[in-house]
This record gives sequence, structure tokens and C-alpha cells, in this order.
Amino acid sequence: MPEDAGPGPTEWTRPDEVGVGPWQGEWPDDDRYDPELLAHGDRRNVVDPYRYWRREAIVSDVDRRRHPFHVAIENFQHDHNIGTVVRTANAFAAAAVHIVGRRRWNRRGAMVTDRYQHLHHHPDVDGLAAFAREHELTVVAVDNTHGAERIETARLPRRCVLLFGQEGPGLSAAAREIAELSVAIAQFGSTRSINAGVAAGIVMHTWVSQHADLGRAW
Repeated sequence: MPEDAGPGPTEWTRPDEVGVGPWQGEWPDDDRYDPELLAHGDRRNVVDPYRYWRREAIVSDVDRRRHPFHVAIENFQHDHNIGTVVRTANAFAAAAVHIVGRRRWNRRGAMVTDRYQHLHHHPDVDGLAAFAREHELTVVAVDNTHGAERIETARLPRRCVLLFGQEGPGLSAAAREIAELSVAIAQFGSTRSINAGVAAGIVMHTWVSQHADLGRAW
């Protein structure tokens, strides 16, 4: 990599060009690097420290940085927010994302980040509940229902599953039943609910604010 392109959080090293071109100079003697990317450049949506790395090497390195929270979202109506949730979970290094309901989902919003994120599928809420019990994870329901604690003042468990419902109907009754804690995002306008993808980002960032080592952030 050129000397003036030091590691950073951005996707690009030039404002007019996404990614980086072919490697300049002698190639690194490191199995993490992909010869194709070294030869032709790397235009992927990855942070600069992972430029030219193989996908498997990136996943392995992110695995060392992952946090002990999981994200789950119900998918009984092909919710288009799932891609956004996956992309945000990747940005915050969630342990995994769980799709509950239909297996197929719209990956466009994920912007290819699903290739670097562990994904699990559960045909129903009972499957998610079993996973949570097996891995000693507290299920936290996120929905603006009566009795939910304010996310702004609640203390989220360190090891947990943040469970989100679909756009419109919110969490199913079955999902609310398996939750040990319910939280809601404070709202002040006329709308009844926040977009599911936006809500997921707010709650994940709340977990990061409470538990993450910010010194390890890019």
C-alpha cells in the first residue's frame, strides 16, 4: 500500500475514487493478502486496514473483535430492513445476526457485508429461544409496548440477543413472550414507531456505549 495511505476508518483513500488501485511496490509476504486484489485493486466496502485482504482473513480477524451481543429480527413478511440491520450489525461487530421466520431476505441493503457477518436462521421464535438458552444469552425485546423500559436509561445485558420485529406490526406475541427484558426508544413526534433498521442501529449503539472498549474502534 502507498506510504501516504495509512490505516483509517474510511472506504477510500481519495475523495474521487472508492477503494484503492493495484498494490504499488513489492507484494507483501502474507497469506492474508489476495493476489487478485493486489494485482487489480480493492474496491470493496471494507475499512482501510483490511484492504487487499482475503475475505476469509477479514472474517477471522473480525471474529477476534466481535462483541457478545447478537441481533435477531423476525422475517414473516420479507422485511426489507433486514439488509440494513445486517450492515449495522457488521459495523458494530455483533457476534451474529439471526433471521427468524422465512429464510430468504433482501440482501441489497446489506451492501455485501453479509459476507463478513455470521448469520443464523430459525424457522420460528422457539428456535431462537433454544439458541439463547444454549448460549446463555438474555433475550431483549425492542418494541414500544406498554411496560417496556426506556433504552436511554435501561442497562442492557452484556451477553444478549437484541430482538426486533417487522416494519409495521412490530414484534409478534411469541417473540415478546421469550424476552426477559423489553426496551423502547423514546419518541416525541406523531409517528407510532421508528423504522426497524433505524431502531436496530440505535439499540446496537446503546449496547456499544455501555459495554464496548472504544479504544478498539477504527
